[in-house]
Amino acid sequence: MYAIIKTGGKQYKVEKGDEFRVEKLDANVGDTVVFDEIYAIGGDSLTVGTPLVEGQAVTAEVLEQGKGDKVVIYKYKAKKDYRRKNGHRQPYTLVKITDIGAAGTKKAAKAAKAEPAKKADAPKVSASMKKDELLAVAKELGVKVDSKATKADIIAAIEAK
Repeated sequence: MYAIIKTGGKQYKVEKGDEFRVEKLDANVGDTVVFDEIYAIGGDSLTVGTPLVEGQAVTAEVLEQGKGDKVVIYKYKAKKDYRRKNGHRQPYTLVKITDIGAAGTKKAAKAAKAEPAKKADAPKVSASMKKDELLAVAKELGVKVDSKATKADIIAAIEAK
């Protein structure tokens, strides 16, 4: 069974057990990541999405965070005494595919179910709190709030969540 996934603006054809480098992901070594942008899943039969396949996911384990080989950039203009030397090392994440199919979405659903329990333990919000404290609580709960918003708007967004 294979899948065509999208991550980091690129598409990859992956199979269970594959190890490959993707653009840097915000995950630690040993973490499990779920790729939910699936364009096609093949095996006995091919399922092509329009544009994405619904209800399917690819689960992978992060093996390494690193930087690629250095690429040297050298700019030069003849007869003008202009020389610039620069280098770049592209960060990457090495992942190993552990599961393809609906099982990946079940794991993601379990993680999503566990998240509301954390929200119940969240601190109470009051109008006497400072704006910085309210923004911190909003970030902790995963509520997207503009930093220029008023205290009342931030409280309303947190309570709506």
